[in-house]
Amino acid sequence: MQIPFLSGKPAGRLASLLMLCSVLVPMAAAWGDEDPESLDIMERQMAHLQQQQQALQNELAAMHQQIAQHRARIGGTSAAGGGGAGHPLEVTGSGGHVRGGWVPVEGHATQQAATGEPVGRPHIGGYSDPTSALGDQPTVESVVAHREEDLISHMANNNVGPHNRETVGAQSAGALGSKVFHLGPVAIILGGFFDAAALVENRQVSSGIFNYWNAIPFRDSSNYHTTNFNGDARYSRFSLMARGQLNPHLTVAGFVETDFGASAETTNPYESNSYVPRLRQAYLTLDDSRANTHFLIGQAWTMLTPDRVGIVPRQESLPETIESSILAGQTWSRQWQVRLVKDFFKHRLWAGLSIENPATIYDTTGFSAAGDNGEYSLANGGYAKLGSNGVGLSSATTNYSNEIAPDVIGKLAWDPSWGHYEVEGVVHFPHDRSVINGVGENHTAIAWGAGGSMILPVIPHRLEVRLAGLAGKGIGRYGSVLLPDATLRANGAPALLSSAQTTAGVIAHPNKVIDVYGYFGMQRSGRSYFDEDGGSYGYGNPNADNTGCMTEGSDLNSAALGGCTANIRSVEEFTIGAWYRFIHGQYGTVQAGTQLAYSRVHTWGGMGGAPTTSLSEIFFDFRYLPFQ
Repeated sequence: MQIPFLSGKPAGRLASLLMLCSVLVPMAAAWGDEDPESLDIMERQMAHLQQQQQALQNELAAMHQQIAQHRARIGGTSAAGGGGAGHPLEVTGSGGHVRGGWVPVEGHATQQAATGEPVGRPHIGGYSDPTSALGDQPTVESVVAHREEDLISHMANNNVGPHNRETVGAQSAGALGSKVFHLGPVAIILGGFFDAAALVENRQVSSGIFNYWNAIPFRDSSNYHTTNFNGDARYSRFSLMARGQLNPHLTVAGFVETDFGASAETTNPYESNSYVPRLRQAYLTLDDSRANTHFLIGQAWTMLTPDRVGIVPRQESLPETIESSILAGQTWSRQWQVRLVKDFFKHRLWAGLSIENPATIYDTTGFSAAGDNGEYSLANGGYAKLGSNGVGLSSATTNYSNEIAPDVIGKLAWDPSWGHYEVEGVVHFPHDRSVINGVGENHTAIAWGAGGSMILPVIPHRLEVRLAGLAGKGIGRYGSVLLPDATLRANGAPALLSSAQTTAGVIAHPNKVIDVYGYFGMQRSGRSYFDEDGGSYGYGNPNADNTGCMTEGSDLNSAALGGCTANIRSVEEFTIGAWYRFIHGQYGTVQAGTQLAYSRVHTWGGMGGAPTTSLSEIFFDFRYLPFQ
């Protein structure tokens, strides 16, 4: 007797799957590593195959229960052989891997239409999404799949570095784990790590492992003569992505990442160390693999940040350092943006345009505060309004600069078969208002910057050289040191400061468990100043008082011992370090690292000379990554 439901849709789909597998397997063997472009095609075919395979698994489970019910009605026995219920199949995962056959989960009812087919739900993209025969409570094995996190698999192979999750630089960028959880049509991917870091430094700088170069003390401060130890776990991190496949070529995703790097007024470093969560990244992406376009909106790494492949979020090229401020001279910011990217020539050439949240760092040396809300006195008796303190849910102790327009950033990236190369530019519009003799006036300047970066895989996946730089006027905030963008003119208008920053690094991966690195970074600022009515104003003024910078105690008694204006001219950092992944498996990865860093600060000369200072640090870090 023929069983009707065996001749229907599942059997036809099984034949199609077997035929597709018979084609894909020889193709994969033939292509190998010689044609990475063709692998993109195979990946798309495999994604479609997985969707069909999952639907087939659900239908086969329903068929098995129907067979059992049919045998029960005709008095059959479950001990029948030949692949019947007496020889059950064992589920080993949602990827369709089985041993021997299928076993339904007890207590889960089969949902069927009148025709005996599983009930289907509509699915975007023209597919049918049958209701699972195992009900709405699938086993862990059917929910969790171990596969590579690869939001956009269609990227050209440029032989740069190991897999993006394996390095600390990639973890800083927001790399996700390898486990994928499915909630209906939405995939959930987790990332992050538990972190325990510490440092020893030869100066007292109360910033923890966040290196705040502007606070490195000069000899006038007792902090210069005091060593310091600090350890904390506040940079432990959690990230999550929700991803949906709208159709075979359109993917939507949301990503959020947080840590505990923020500090509230109630933070108590003597007892509870209660640091508070902060938002690192939160954005939505929409990727079209047919049109090769990529859209992003939300808070992410600025598009000025160097990348390692394409122009893709979470693929930024960041140093492997332990210090959370990354490296002196590194170009970066995390901020709100709207970004549109398109790639050409089989994902080799990328072009991107981004509008991003602006901010201007002003230096007000010589200008006294005219109020507590961003007003500064001018030499002619008026004042300049640079910003306003936060209100509502913004920080009341932070002054938010006045801004008239977003920053505009453009980038081109090229991924040949060897290396990654990119050029970028930014336009920024510092904006303030001055009031002189009761007459107010708005002022807008045009700041700009241009730069580029490259990664040279000297020994592909083993040894690489990274070079990056950015130069222009009024763009100091895009560097790790946070040197000022502008000071003020006599009339209160922004006076842009020239800026340059660069990094160079050598990163080695001698094997799969060790990373070794060495970096040099530098950021420097220009000067802009004027003298009026016996006063010295502006950044880098040669008449600024630096006479007390070398005398301890003058920071508290400058009238007697001299002052220490010491506007920073440049900051340099040399650092070396290594990471060792000594535990790795299905339960995650445990790694340890150490880093030696030396920073030196140079200042613009004034009355009393151009003082310098330095900072030496040793970092230690242990990190557990449960999802990688």
